[in-house]
Amino acid sequence: MSRFRDINAAPPIEVFALTKAYTDDSFPKKVNLGVGAYRSDEGKPWILPVVKKVEEMIAQHIKEEKLNHEYLPVLGLDAASSAATRMLLGSESPVLKEGRAIGIQCLSGTGALRVGAEFLARILNCKTFYYSIPTWENHRLVFVNAGFSEVKEYRYWDAAKRCVDIEGMLEDLRSAQENSVIILHSCAHNPTGSDPTEEQWKQIAAVMKEKKLFPFFDCAYQGFASGDLDKDAWAVRYFASEGFEMICAQSFAKNFGLYNERIGNLTVVTANSAVLPNLRSQITLIIRGMYSNPPHHGGRIVAMVLNDAQLFEEWKTCIKTMSGRIIEMRKALRSQLEKLGTPGKWDHITQQIGMFSFTGLSPIQVDHLVKVHHIYLLQSGRINICGLTTKNVSYVAEAIHDAITKFPQ
Repeated sequence: MSRFRDINAAPPIEVFALTKAYTDDSFPKKVNLGVGAYRSDEGKPWILPVVKKVEEMIAQHIKEEKLNHEYLPVLGLDAASSAATRMLLGSESPVLKEGRAIGIQCLSGTGALRVGAEFLARILNCKTFYYSIPTWENHRLVFVNAGFSEVKEYRYWDAAKRCVDIEGMLEDLRSAQENSVIILHSCAHNPTGSDPTEEQWKQIAAVMKEKKLFPFFDCAYQGFASGDLDKDAWAVRYFASEGFEMICAQSFAKNFGLYNERIGNLTVVTANSAVLPNLRSQITLIIRGMYSNPPHHGGRIVAMVLNDAQLFEEWKTCIKTMSGRIIEMRKALRSQLEKLGTPGKWDHITQQIGMFSFTGLSPIQVDHLVKVHHIYLLQSGRINICGLTTKNVSYVAEAIHDAITKFPQ
C-alpha cells in the first residue's frame, strides 16, 4: 500500500492542456489562440535580434573567462534589478533619488509575485488580498500558497459594455477592510485587455489611499503593451507620486521574449529609506529558503541591454515591432468580423490593448470553435492576438462568425 494512495488528481491547468491538444491536432488549418506568448506573422516564436546579439557577447565573455557559472547573490544581479526598477519608476523618479526603492531579481513575474506575497503574509502579517474578476488564473493560487487566508474579489469587467466596470471596482474597494492587499494590473490587463483610463486610475488611487489599502502591481507587459515604456508604466508612477508604499512584480518574459529564462524583478517602494536594510534581510531569508538564488543567463541579458544606450534603443525597436504587429492584428480581426456582418459590436477588439482580448464569446461558442474549426482558445473567450497572422485571420473571423450565427447568445 502506498502512502500516496489517497491523493486526489488535481484539475488540469487549462492553458497547458489547450496547448497539448493543439500540438496533438493534425488538422492543417489549426490555430492556437490560447498560449500566452508572442508569435511572429509566420506563427513562430521570435528571438529578439538584440537578445541574439547579447547572447553572442555573453558566449564570447564566457569563452574568454570574463564570465562564469558561479552562483549569483541571493537577491540576484544588482545590475539587472536596479535597471529594471529604474525602468519601472522612471530615471527621474523622486523615489529613486531619495533611495526609497529596492529591486530584487526573481524567477520571472510569477516568482516575483510569490516572493512579494510571502513577504507580506509572513513578515507584515497581511491576510486579505483582492483580485479582479476576471484575472490571470495564477494570482489566486500564488497568494493562497504564500500564506494569505482571506481571498476577496473586486468587480472589473462589464460584460455587457465590454469595458472596465469602474463604478463596480470603486464600490468594492471602498468596502475593503484596511490593509488589504489589492492586486492591480499595471497595463494590458490579463485577460480582458482593458485598462482604466488615467482619470480612472486617479479615482482608484484616491479610494485606496482613503481606505489604507496596499497596492501590489503585476507588471508583465511594460513596453510590450503599447510600445512605449513610459506610457505602460503610468499607473505605477502615479501611485508612487501619490506617496504610496507598494510592491510591483515585473516580468521580462514577454518584452524580451525570455519566457524560459525566468527573469523578473520585484520592486518595493517604501516611505522611508531607513527601513530598507531590514526589509532586504527578510526577503533574503525568504528567497534562501525558497530557491536560494536566481539564474544568471536571463538576468545578464536584461542587465546588458538596459544599461547600454545603444542596446537599449535596439530593444525599444523590438518591442515596437511586437506591439505594432499586435495592433495590426486587432485591426484585421475587427475588420474581417465587420465585413462578414458578424452579429454584435466589435470595436472592443481595437480598444483593448496588449496580447489578450476578451472577445465576449460564450463557452458553447468556444467549444464550437475548438471542436469544429480547430481554433484553440480559453473557455472564457480570451484569445491571444499574437496567434493571429495575415494568413489565418480571415479563417478565424469566419469561424467566429459561424459560431455566433449557430449559437447566438
